[in-house]
Amino acid sequence: MRPMTTRAKICGLTTPDTLDAALAGGAAFVGAVVFPKSPRHIDPLHAATLFDRARGKTGVVAVTVDADDALLTEIALILKPDLIQLHGSETPGRAAQVRTLTGAGIIRALSVRTAADIEAATVWAPVVDHLMFDAKPPEGSALPGGVGATFDWTLLAGRTFPRPWFLAGGLDAGNVGEAVRITGAPLVDVSSGVESAPGVKDPARIAAFLDAVTSA
Repeated sequence: MRPMTTRAKICGLTTPDTLDAALAGGAAFVGAVVFPKSPRHIDPLHAATLFDRARGKTGVVAVTVDADDALLTEIALILKPDLIQLHGSETPGRAAQVRTLTGAGIIRALSVRTAADIEAATVWAPVVDHLMFDAKPPEGSALPGGVGATFDWTLLAGRTFPRPWFLAGGLDAGNVGEAVRITGAPLVDVSSGVESAPGVKDPARIAAFLDAVTSA
């Protein structure tokens, strides 16, 4: 049985109009990608200025990929996110270090292709606040996520986890209802599915996605 209400995170926001669309649509979380290889990259100072008016209205998430201590300290001091999303090859030990260093909560993104990838979540529960199940990117991709790929949602059907969890990977307004129905996801995450081009968020698509989540 799926939760009564599914909440959404709009990730990779870089402009005021798209942040406004996320806030107006009731997004539970908004994300800043601090990773230079991503078309959605935003530096901590720019992100802090952009996301300032989101504070107290929604959770602010900084998405990182194997960030070093210097970058994490910069993010913590300037952006002051509520949560830091680890989307690289970080270990549970590193997640604990990131929490101590930044004082932020932790989301751990796990790349999924098979049931074994889902099982890997068990080692993370003691050290994170949220789990995220994202599609494993295609071979050779320079990005760990945000590439519009999906995975077999039935791998999550009927499962429960000791931490709140996000479903991510290839979601958009047209398929998020089915994804929630199959998986029972309490949280969903979208990035490329609300873009008109890589890294270019579309306010209308953000609104449509959030409407679809509300109706899911």
